[in-house]
Amino acid sequence: MVDIVGERVSTGDAIVDYEDKVFPDHQAEPGQKAFVFYHCVPFESSASLVNLLTATRILRKGFETHFVMFGPGSLAAAATRGYPKVGDEGFPGNLNYNNLLQRFMDEGGHAYACRFSAAALYGMREIDMMEGVKPINPKDILDAAITAWKEKALVLNTWTM
Repeated sequence: MVDIVGERVSTGDAIVDYEDKVFPDHQAEPGQKAFVFYHCVPFESSASLVNLLTATRILRKGFETHFVMFGPGSLAAAATRGYPKVGDEGFPGNLNYNNLLQRFMDEGGHAYACRFSAAALYGMREIDMMEGVKPINPKDILDAAITAWKEKALVLNTWTM
C-alpha cells in the first residue's frame, strides 16, 4: 500500500504558486478590438463560463470587445431562464450565464446572438433574448470574423459539440 507523506491541507492554504506570472500584463492600445466567437452549449462544459469570464477580462484590459454567440451559443442569451419562474435560480449557478453576460454588457461589452440558431434550432424568439443582446443575421457571423481580420483584432474562437 502506498504511504502518503505530508500534512493535510486546510481551507485557505495555497497548493500552488499564485504569485508567479510569466507573461506581461498586456493592456489594449487605444482603438484595439477583440472578438470572442462562441459556439458552445451552455451548461455542457466549463468552456461556456470560461468564454464569458475571458471576454470580460479582455474588456477590462481596454479592448472594445464583441461577444458573438451562434449555434448553441445563442442559448446563453436566453432571458427566459429560471425555475420555477423566470429569474429564479433553480439550482446554484442556474443563472451564471445571464449574470456573467449582463455584467459584460454593463461594463461596455457588445453582445450578439444569431437569429437562425435561436429560432430554427431552439425556438427562441428575439424577444426571449436578454435586453442589450443584439440579434444578428446568420450571415453576420462570417462578416464579423472578416471585420475582426480587417481590423487586426484579437480573436478567440471556441466550439463544443
